[in-house]
Amino acid sequence: MQVLKKILPILINRYFLVSVGFVIWMLFFDQRDYFQQRERAAELNKVENAKKYYNDEIEATKKQLNNLQNNPTAIEKYARERYLLKREGEEVYLFQDTVTTPATATDKK
Repeated sequence: MQVLKKILPILINRYFLVSVGFVIWMLFFDQRDYFQQRERAAELNKVENAKKYYNDEIEATKKQLNNLQNNPTAIEKYARERYLLKREGEEVYLFQDTVTTPATATDKK
């Protein structure tokens, strides 16, 4: 009973009530509420990861382009691998990997 007498004045204090109302408003009802901010932060993280991935891909492509522009053997290698080109009198054999990996214990769940 004495605990209730000590807590009740605090709970009906207008500053406490306004503060609780403000916190509830900011968490749930505001235009930029807490949950929306978390979603936006997660989306920003995804976009930054995608930006990093694409920048890495651009750098790799630039290196490949530089190599192709300056190295004639690289051009031949690229043409053979990418477009399956061959020299006159050569035969090209293509092998497909038909072996599948066995299912692991985590795949069965």
